[in-house]
Amino acid sequence: MDEVHVPLWERERHRWRAGAAATARLAIAEARLLTRAVPSDCDALVVGYPGHFDLPAARRAARGRPVVFNPLVSLADTFVADRRRFRPRSLAAHALELVDRRAFASADLVVADTRAHADFFASLTETPVEVCFVGAEDRIFRPGWAPSDPVTVLFVGKLIPLHGIEVVLEAARLAPELRFRVVGSGQLEPLLAHRPPNVEHVAWVEYERLPAELHHAACALGIFGTTAKAQRVIPNKAFQALACETPLVTADTAAAQELLVDGESALLVPAGDGRALADALRRLAADAELRQRLSRGGRAAYDARASEAVLGVRWREFLERLVH
Repeated sequence: MDEVHVPLWERERHRWRAGAAATARLAIAEARLLTRAVPSDCDALVVGYPGHFDLPAARRAARGRPVVFNPLVSLADTFVADRRRFRPRSLAAHALELVDRRAFASADLVVADTRAHADFFASLTETPVEVCFVGAEDRIFRPGWAPSDPVTVLFVGKLIPLHGIEVVLEAARLAPELRFRVVGSGQLEPLLAHRPPNVEHVAWVEYERLPAELHHAACALGIFGTTAKAQRVIPNKAFQALACETPLVTADTAAAQELLVDGESALLVPAGDGRALADALRRLAADAELRQRLSRGGRAAYDARASEAVLGVRWREFLERLVH
């Protein structure tokens, strides 16, 4: 595999900040990308997230070879419906919808991260859509779960509506005997200014240190938002927790049910329900056998359907079928 890449966000902690400066940097990177030569012996081009703006250039650079798009998300769905950065039916919303549709139409195949997301993408394009889980990096996220005392509930992620930090804070208030560690920053960070005393907040942890955080926690939290997008995704951090053997607690969504079974490979609770989350965490904290069962079951689900070995085979099948 050859990579054609122009660095853009690598040195930024928060990666993407909408605005004139970010737009200018993106435009410069796109211009530089157009000057990069695609290896003549490649059989197909794969454009990953967040490559929505790269697809027209990739289509031209491919010179007739197949183009695969792995978008992860719809830009309009993310910035309008989920994060509410722009108003529905605004000029910006229409522009993002146009970018989505043009990107999907420029590909020969779109790969979605869940079946629920694939069904949504299919409503935006006539391009064929396949499904492959996100997974985790096996070289970084490895088994080794050995929780330390006291029992600690770990939340890692961007503080955006999708993740439902307000639900986590409600659960923390209802279960003051439990210790919560929140790692992350973002749109809803102001909610943490009035967090209960049993919630510790760390704005940033280096990526390579995340496995240690997971190995030492009694359990890891997934997402609990109530937006439509939250029903369709399994976040990276869920796969990372499963890979590390850390018991996972997340919302009971259509996407989660594609991989997880409540009580066997994770605890699934109603989205947006802080009381249900608090009850599940109390149950988990009081039952060491349950924690062990979820640890083993979660890793088994990961090995069977989300490890690099499994996902690599699936990607190879997509590409071979497309090329031949």
